[in-house]
Amino acid sequence: MKILTDMNPNYRRFVLIIALILSANLSTFAQFGTLSPETKVSLVTFGPGTELYSGFGHSVLWIYDPVQRIDRAYSYGTFSFDKGNFYVNFMRGYLPYSISVAPMAPQFEYYRSENRSIAEQVLNLSQTQKQRLFSYLETNYLPENRVYNYRFFYDNCASRLGLAVQEACGDSIIYKGYTHEKLSFRQWIDRYAYKQNPWADFGMDLALGNPADVIATPEQATFLPDNLSTAFKDARVKTANGLAPLVLSTHDYYEAEPIVYAGIFTPTVVFWALAIITLAWTYWQTSKEKVNFTFDKVLFSVVGLAGWLLALLWFATEHADTKWNYDLLWAFPFWMPAIFFISEKKKPYWFQFLLIFYGFLLLCATGNVMKHNYVVIPIILTLIIRVYYINNSLSKIPQKG
Repeated sequence: MKILTDMNPNYRRFVLIIALILSANLSTFAQFGTLSPETKVSLVTFGPGTELYSGFGHSVLWIYDPVQRIDRAYSYGTFSFDKGNFYVNFMRGYLPYSISVAPMAPQFEYYRSENRSIAEQVLNLSQTQKQRLFSYLETNYLPENRVYNYRFFYDNCASRLGLAVQEACGDSIIYKGYTHEKLSFRQWIDRYAYKQNPWADFGMDLALGNPADVIATPEQATFLPDNLSTAFKDARVKTANGLAPLVLSTHDYYEAEPIVYAGIFTPTVVFWALAIITLAWTYWQTSKEKVNFTFDKVLFSVVGLAGWLLALLWFATEHADTKWNYDLLWAFPFWMPAIFFISEKKKPYWFQFLLIFYGFLLLCATGNVMKHNYVVIPIILTLIIRVYYINNSLSKIPQKG
């Protein structure tokens, strides 16, 4: 203490700061344990699965220390079906996710049994960086920290891992995210879901609003595990010998068969078939001068109910990506119950305007297929056919003055 007292005040302050930093680091290491030099840190990427929640793959950070007998794979994608109202909470944006920790070997077996690819990227981290990452992940795993508000595009199981590694490496990492392509969030989803699960792709396209059409930044694009893996491959770390790749080595443990939808009744087939059947049915009704709106009451009731669902996703949920959904222009909620007020005794003059409006929407959908699902085209065609039929049928009915 006498030595410290005799020091220059500025130098003494510097020594105290260094001592406090070392004390904090030693306290952290003591709390979670100190990793040995034999420790391996890896990003493990699992391929897509057949379920909706697994259709985009998964990522974990794996810390393996054979000396300290540490085998911990950290996953930020854990949720529970046992919480009650799972799908309701998911739709409302209130579903909590959490970080979970488990040994890697059982996970390898599980994902292999699910026919999901397994690839490991061993990271080129210094001993200090490994320890920082271990402490960061263990701190996140504390009961008071492990639960977080999941956001599919911006805060999910993959994007959190990129943040963790950047926190551990600090200024010594050069990490630019995924820079190979520039696509919107909707286009990234289509790339995975369109071939694997076209009905899920259609549902997500229908539910997502205009924010999903924003081009993802390179870092935002790492919400997909495959993109995160590529971003890690492209990243560099500063070492004593200069810049070096972040990924030291890669091991492909299992290569899965590609997931391709085997059914023939895709949304494209179903809705184009519906458009053709609607056209044939309308032609028959018109040629036979049959005036009957039963088909329309069913069709537009379904459209109206779909519109109410989209409106709820916009106004009654925490999902920012389901707002400003222009599908509400054709899936107009008030079709249900407005369609039931259509009768042979009263002509709704606004149907003429509606025919023009739906024609305009069809032109917009045809010119904007890169940003939306092709299935919208036969749906709007079907609606145009029936709006034309209703307008044409009622125009022939004598109106009472």
